[in-house]
Amino acid sequence: MTITYVILLVVSVVIFYPLLWTIGASFNPGNSLVSTSLIPKNPTFDHYRELFAGKESLQYSQWYMNSLKISVFTMIGTVVSVSFTAYAFSRFRFKGRDQALMLFLLLQMIPQFSALIALFVLAQILGMMNSHWLLILLYIGGQIPMNTYLMKGYMDSIPLDLDESAKLDGASNTRIFLQIIMPLCRPMLAVIAMNGFTGPLGDFVLASTILRTQESYTLPIGLFNLVNEVMGASYTTFAAGAILISIPIAVVFVLLQKHFVAGLTAGGTKG
Repeated sequence: MTITYVILLVVSVVIFYPLLWTIGASFNPGNSLVSTSLIPKNPTFDHYRELFAGKESLQYSQWYMNSLKISVFTMIGTVVSVSFTAYAFSRFRFKGRDQALMLFLLLQMIPQFSALIALFVLAQILGMMNSHWLLILLYIGGQIPMNTYLMKGYMDSIPLDLDESAKLDGASNTRIFLQIIMPLCRPMLAVIAMNGFTGPLGDFVLASTILRTQESYTLPIGLFNLVNEVMGASYTTFAAGAILISIPIAVVFVLLQKHFVAGLTAGGTKG
C-alpha cells in the first residue's frame, strides 16, 4: 500500500509541477523565465492583456478562433467517419476486410513527419496552402486508423442478437446503426470525440507545413513564434497563452466526463 501511495505521489508531482510552474510564469512580470518563480511576488495580468491587445505580430484571438474551428470540425468529422468505418468492420464480412484492418495497424507505425513532403506537395498541387479545410481533412484521416480499432473493439462487444432481432422487425442496417448501435456506443464516441478535439490543439508539425501566414496560424504555431525570436522571446506571454489553450479542452472533458472513463477502459477488449 505504501508503494502505491509513493507511486501516486511521484506521478502527481510529474503531472502537476510543470502545470503549476506555467501558471506561475504567466503571472510573473517581465519576459524571461530566469526571474520567474512558482509563486509570483508581484503577480500581474499584463501578459494576458498583451495577448488580446491586437498587435499585428500577436494575433492571439485569431489564432484561438482558428484552432477552435479546426478542432471542432475535426472532432465532428472524426466521430462520423470512424463510426461508419468501425460499423462496417464490426458487422460485415467482405473481401479484404482483414487486410484493411492490418493496413490500419501498420499506418500507426509510420511517423507523421515522414509524409510531410508529400502533404506539402499535395497542398500546392490542390492550391490549398493556408487552407484550414485541407488541414481538417488531414487530421480526420490521421484519426481514422487507431480510433477505428477502438470503436470496432467496442462494437464487437455488443451482441449480434440485437441486430438480428431488429432485422426480424423489419429494421434496415441504417436504422440499426443509428438507433441501436450508436446509442450503445456513446462512451466510445466520447473518447473519439475527445481525441479528435485535442489532437489539432497540440499539433505543430503538420499545421506549420500547411499554414504559412499570420492570419491562418493555429495556437501552437503562433505561440512558438513568441519564443522563437532570439532577442524578443517572451516566455511569460507564451505561458499565459498556453494556459488559455487548456480552457476549451477542460470544457469538452467536463461535458464528456461521464462517458469518457467507461469508453476508454472498454474499447479494444475484443477484436
